[in-house]
Amino acid sequence: MNYNWNWGIFFDMSPEGTGTYADMLLSGLVWTIVTALCAWVIAFAIGSVVGVMRTLPSRAAQAFGNGYVELFRNIPLLVQMFLWFFVLPEVLPRAWGDWLKQLPNAPFYTAVVCLGFFTASRVAEQVRAGIQALPRGQRMAGTALGLTTAQTYRYVLLPNAYRIILPPLTSEFLNNLKNTSVALTIGLLELTARARSMQEFSFQVFEAFTAATVLYIIINLVVVTAAGFLERRVAIPGAR
Repeated sequence: MNYNWNWGIFFDMSPEGTGTYADMLLSGLVWTIVTALCAWVIAFAIGSVVGVMRTLPSRAAQAFGNGYVELFRNIPLLVQMFLWFFVLPEVLPRAWGDWLKQLPNAPFYTAVVCLGFFTASRVAEQVRAGIQALPRGQRMAGTALGLTTAQTYRYVLLPNAYRIILPPLTSEFLNNLKNTSVALTIGLLELTARARSMQEFSFQVFEAFTAATVLYIIINLVVVTAAGFLERRVAIPGAR
């Protein structure tokens, strides 16, 4: 059985009546980018805090940080997505649960929170590794200058640690970007979901997923290029 190739399908009107199939894919691309960026803000903020907690001398802080990482890193993302979307509204007080269920764009907000907390556990591990990779003398120098623990992290340890872990942080952001495709299982119409809708409407499966693949590659190349530029800009001369 021969497959009927039709690359002009992207300019045909979609059954949704809101534009062409190309417009459908671009709409999914926008949702993918927005979801990834919003989730990354949460992931970077929480991951930085948890990563710092895992390097503090406080056993309680270390226990909390380790517990967070082990919890979110060891549960599959798909399971977490279902827990946030289907289970959480049922275990909250009835009024809160009903509010979550009726929230406009609930799949988007759920995906952002789920991806943010999941990716934060991985960012925390990167931040911990970056801080512990620094010479002990840097922490001691901060203490000798009379800096508090918070000031030592703020002005000495974290600026250098972030420079070290910029490449793995870039990889985590790319993983976060690709993990947005899991959100199609809860109804978010991101890029992969749009590609699947296109192939179901038109039966042009290869064209739909080829276009989605190309768009993912383009986004990743843009991110890698921007990260490389940032790495060169923030590099400390003579420290590499």
